[in-house]
Amino acid sequence: MADESQGWVARSRQYVEEVQGEFNKITWPPQEETMTGTVSVLVIVGLIATFLGVVDFGLSRVMQMVLG
Repeated sequence: MADESQGWVARSRQYVEEVQGEFNKITWPPQEETMTGTVSVLVIVGLIATFLGVVDFGLSRVMQMVLG
């Protein structure tokens, strides 16, 4: 039983060390690039949400006219 728990601890330690090693290989984008990408995504999401809101409003008006 003690061997199994030590094996589990050793495997867990090895896993954490491997995760730290992979984390150190990450190359993070510069802050300016991150901000530009974030703003772009927010603008696109805003435009799509506005478009879908207008379409939804229009279709609901059409349905109200059709159904009375």
